[in-house]
Amino acid sequence: MPKIKTNRSAAKRFSLTATGKIKRGKGWHSHLMRKKTHRRKRALRQFCLVHKADLERVRRLIPNYL
Repeated sequence: MPKIKTNRSAAKRFSLTATGKIKRGKGWHSHLMRKKTHRRKRALRQFCLVHKADLERVRRLIPNYL
């Protein structure tokens, strides 16, 4: 039986919280920033949790980090 490999790009994008939930960064924060409001740009800096509908897919990508 082969080893289970971690998807390295996913390992860089997701991290665990102290309670075991999976944290992710928000998108749409890389370019075309002039038209976005200061409030929206501040909100995009924050991290948020992975939605429960996507949890199983993310867990499959990073099995050794859970």
